[in-house]
Amino acid sequence: MNTNVDRIRMKQAFIIDMDGVIYHGNRLLQGAAELVKWLEAKDKAFLFLTNSSERSPLELSQKLARLGIQAAPEHFYTSALATAAFLSTQRPGGSTYVIGEPGLIQALYDAGFTMNNVNPDYVVVGEGRGYSLEALERAVKLVLGGARLIGTNPDLTGPTEGGLVPACGSLVAPIEMAAGVKAYFVGKPNPLMMRHGLRRLNVRREDTIIIGDRMDTDIVAGVEAEIETILVLSGVTTLKDIPAFPYQPVYILDGVFEIPD
Repeated sequence: MNTNVDRIRMKQAFIIDMDGVIYHGNRLLQGAAELVKWLEAKDKAFLFLTNSSERSPLELSQKLARLGIQAAPEHFYTSALATAAFLSTQRPGGSTYVIGEPGLIQALYDAGFTMNNVNPDYVVVGEGRGYSLEALERAVKLVLGGARLIGTNPDLTGPTEGGLVPACGSLVAPIEMAAGVKAYFVGKPNPLMMRHGLRRLNVRREDTIIIGDRMDTDIVAGVEAEIETILVLSGVTTLKDIPAFPYQPVYILDGVFEIPD
């Protein structure tokens, strides 16, 4: 297990997942605040790159502030923003039927999309409490009618204070099965998300490292983007899970508390 933190500390830019790395729900994880202070003190570039689509960058900034971490909204990039950016290149000014939270809806509005529950160009699914049998039935009907199915991210589960809960991939699955189509997922490990992150940071991939808690999204995203990876064991993936994957992280740490010097 590679834990050479001196090499990690030499990197100039850090792409950091949030759920399972910085917090579980509303519980801050050990060393998260110290990591951000260290990044700022060392003048490192950093971006919180999250597959969650529920909150806007401003809301994520405010959430971290409530937990004791100060980070401006420009340090956040979400799968909702990546999804909106992708769709705006495919059908500018199109329409969507959305199952998701305000962060996703606002990102789509800002990208020039309108909401449409009759004949939308896309059915877009993210995490959210508004998921219901009625919404599921409407989504299936619209997809069968020709709307394209988009998922903000493929995560099947997400970590919370109370344990794992269903995430976007699990919510999209019934629509895929009922409509007989496969969704296109924009979030990690899609290389689009990583390229957006690197452009936001304005850095070379060789100078960058990604920190995540999931082998199937964060680590494979780094591997496919040729960015060095850190798996932290504070979230979804456990040590015994790692050998089952055909790719491996460069570094394995118990948590982000090991990084600041």
